[in-house]
Amino acid sequence: ETRPRMSEFHVRSTIISRYAFTTVSCTMVNSGSEAREAVFEMQIPAAAFISNFTMSIGNKTYYGEVTGKEKKNSTDDKERNKKPPNSTEGRENGYETFKASVFIPRKMQARFILHYEELLQRRLGKYEYTVSIRPQQLVGRLRVEVNILENSGIVSLEVPPLRNSKQKGNGKAEGDVSPPPSTVIGHTKTLAKVTFNPSVVEQTRIARNGILGDFIIRYDVSRELSVGDVQILNGYFVHYFAPTDLPPLPKNVVFVLDSSASMVGTKLKQTKEALFTILQDLRPEDHFNIIGFSNRIKVWQQDRLVPVTPNNIRDAKKYIHNMSPTGGTNINEALQTGAKLLNDYIAQNDIDARSVSLIIFLTDGRPTVGETQSSKILSNTKEAIQDKFCLFTIGIGNDVDQKLLERMALENCGMTRLFQEDEDAASHLKGFYDEIGTPLLSDIRVDYPEDDVEQVTQNFFPNYFNGSEIIIAGKLINRTSDRLHVEVTASNSKKYILLKTDVAVDLLSRNDIRGVPGLEDGRGDNNYIERAWSYLTIKELLNSRLKSDDSQEKDSLMEKAKSMALAYNFVTPFTVLKMKEAGLHSEPPQEEFISPSTDGIGEKVQSLQGHRAPPGIRRGQDKQRIKISKTSADGDPHFVIDFPSSKFSVCFNIDGEPGDILRLVSDHKESGVTVNGQLIGAPAPPNGHKKHRTYFSTITILSNKPERSYLEITPKRVILDDGERLVLSCGRSAVVRSRSLEVSISAYSNITVTIRDSISFVILIHHYKKPAPHQRNHLGFYISNSKGLSSDSHGLLGQFLNHEVKLLQESLNTSGWEVGQNQTEALKANPTNTLKVKGRLVPVVWKQRRIYNGQQEVSCWFAKNNADKLIDGSYKDYLASHPFDTGTSLGTINSL
Repeated sequence: ETRPRMSEFHVRSTIISRYAFTTVSCTMVNSGSEAREAVFEMQIPAAAFISNFTMSIGNKTYYGEVTGKEKKNSTDDKERNKKPPNSTEGRENGYETFKASVFIPRKMQARFILHYEELLQRRLGKYEYTVSIRPQQLVGRLRVEVNILENSGIVSLEVPPLRNSKQKGNGKAEGDVSPPPSTVIGHTKTLAKVTFNPSVVEQTRIARNGILGDFIIRYDVSRELSVGDVQILNGYFVHYFAPTDLPPLPKNVVFVLDSSASMVGTKLKQTKEALFTILQDLRPEDHFNIIGFSNRIKVWQQDRLVPVTPNNIRDAKKYIHNMSPTGGTNINEALQTGAKLLNDYIAQNDIDARSVSLIIFLTDGRPTVGETQSSKILSNTKEAIQDKFCLFTIGIGNDVDQKLLERMALENCGMTRLFQEDEDAASHLKGFYDEIGTPLLSDIRVDYPEDDVEQVTQNFFPNYFNGSEIIIAGKLINRTSDRLHVEVTASNSKKYILLKTDVAVDLLSRNDIRGVPGLEDGRGDNNYIERAWSYLTIKELLNSRLKSDDSQEKDSLMEKAKSMALAYNFVTPFTVLKMKEAGLHSEPPQEEFISPSTDGIGEKVQSLQGHRAPPGIRRGQDKQRIKISKTSADGDPHFVIDFPSSKFSVCFNIDGEPGDILRLVSDHKESGVTVNGQLIGAPAPPNGHKKHRTYFSTITILSNKPERSYLEITPKRVILDDGERLVLSCGRSAVVRSRSLEVSISAYSNITVTIRDSISFVILIHHYKKPAPHQRNHLGFYISNSKGLSSDSHGLLGQFLNHEVKLLQESLNTSGWEVGQNQTEALKANPTNTLKVKGRLVPVVWKQRRIYNGQQEVSCWFAKNNADKLIDGSYKDYLASHPFDTGTSLGTINSL
């Protein structure tokens, strides 16, 4: 009773070529009699950047604006809430916690929408996408939907059981088999869709407190030994390089293990357990040694590395087994000893020039003995290693100096991992070793012609380990060139490798997966390659700054990272999210997603599996569910009226002038509904009989019962005003409901408007990627349900909804008689016939007409001359003076 109830928790993600866009949307309801605090808390991957955040509380909307962080920064509870280094919560499993808290007035609700982006890293041969499902209470509507598009082809897609931080292993835990309950997986060669939609009962079985755990998807892509996969879009490229089936390189490895007093108990037991397995996995061509350190340094084999033999492995295990925790932590001397051991071994032995040398360093604490100043330890370590080999660091527990371990690895071409002290630490350690245990290539360099590319991310890598991936991104200088030359040089166990290829730049059709025009917000969210490039560039600038000791250089790198983060709307250590109240025209969150291609993918993936969306949430299936009537006005504008009881349709054209506003449905007095359509002009196609073309550029729908509201629809946006003004983009799927009105947008496809559940209109959006001179983005208007319109409704379409039309057999000059329904077919052979409409005789001809984006063909009786005699009065009587005109100028004609 003391906290607001979460009614909805949705996660929607689109992963395109390893780049993931994630949107988390959450609704909280305060049903109490006084204002209450609602806390929206979301664990997001530490590697991800937040790109947007919006809140709406009651009728107020607040949006996040990314701004540069001031030197003295006031903490804002809506900012990304970074935990201190010794936090037990986030950092151990690579997460940070985003937190926003607001007070919700009584009987009102709040909605939070958080967007973040990340480039998935390949580890142990798989990409892992993880989303935290920890709403901290049971949720009525909980749904996760992940769409994946990989043009190279998706292989070995798996969804393991939900994972809680206590069980975060290396993905090889026993029983790692069936997906969480209610998970549905569908995929083709290049597309996959995964949904997780547990009912409250299913959530209760997982965790009564609403902390379900991490929902994980793992997959890999098809690849071969070549220069890798180069993808190009709109002047940017990203290059993925992950060769397989190469023989492993020999390793020279020194394990430096903390055996100080703080390692007592679980930590040392886990370390020993992991080391026993790791030693077993060393290959015959490898060489190794072990150093244990506390306040004293103990080297297993003095001044040498030993080959991998059964006896040496047995003795090493015995040495590790006998290690006992005692004393302080002398990190500096331990690393100096390890580096000297490896340097001497490399210098004195005729080692294989292509072998890979590395130190694996493990500790649970901070330096307490010998040199304890971090900056000195860093400079000493760098000086000792001299870029000759890489240092990999592992921290266990809450007391480690995380920054020191991170920077030591970063400065010496290694990686770092931090683990909690728990029952699964041994598998974490083994998992990390597996990532670096099989080097396949060394000294990898990737080159592109200098005149063709600029602002390329890191292109030299000391090692390539099996199961990982090298990623380079950059900008093309010459966008008109149709080829990009790529060269990869590297060493493997047998030879020096040089791979060359020319990549075609005209891959737009393959890489431009949008299938829709650019998003309206101008940020180019749909260019996932450009965003992957900016993501990698910012990460590199942050790492370079971390490594630098020069304050001027640090400031310069910070400014570069900050300006790029502002340009791409990323929250980084140098930028913050400031909340601002939305103005009149801003777009409150209404089931809308930053989604470069979800809609296109959603439609394609929809056919893969028949998983139904929960009630009330519209998805891509709407297109199939919407019952489209033939009664419509679409194209240039072509009108069709369906008469189901007569079993035929009638059609006509209206050749209006650009700027004309046509009354399509006028029923203001009875049902309170009016629909007007405004025309836009375009040149006529060459050799045509028309002087120009016209299309509907705006459809206005007004309803004044039970309360006044109106909708103004264009191909780009929908404005809904029912006392509160709301602007929605047509490029984002959305559902908005008020008491008597529902508007459902299917992105770049159609808009369904339902009034009081008895009147429905469908507006089609016609978008041209590359319009011909005579084409314009425009709208089509279809009447899907007219039950709620009165028998007195009027307008170019409305006047026919409750009237029947008769077809006469003879021509105009003879005394005609009416045709029965079964004779209609026979009349189609006669090119000219007559309709009887309200006592008027109308000559008609038989025509075929395509409607609904050309998907449906209609046969109809066509009335010429701007529907002369078919419609009451003339075309000019149907012109409205402005888009919101509800009056009728047909009072006299109505009596006809």
